This record gives sequence, structure tokens and C-alpha cells, in this order.
Amino acid sequence: MRETGLEPQLIGGRNGIFDVRLDGQLVFSRWDSGRHAEPGEVVAALRALLEG
Repeated sequence: MRETGLEPQLIGGRNGIFDVRLDGQLVFSRWDSGRHAEPGEVVAALRALLEG
């Protein structure tokens, strides 16, 4: 991802699971939220974690 300098890794799942983790910390979960991420939402959450 150009915005964060991170290299994403895709891990296959089932049942429409879409989780984003950074160093094991859950950043976004479609399952938990019951919705798809809004455009830019995941990048903004990652950026916030990286900037501390």
C-alpha cells in the first residue's frame, strides 16, 4: 500500500470473511461490523495505528 508503506498479505477464508490485521491487532472485520468497509476506511484506520 503506497499510503502506509505496508505489504498486504491475502489469506483465503470462508463465508465472506474480510479481516484486516496489523501485527495481530484487528483493524477491521466485516463479520464483526456486519458491513463492508467504506472507501478509505481501512487505510485511515491503518494510518491512525501507525501514527500512534
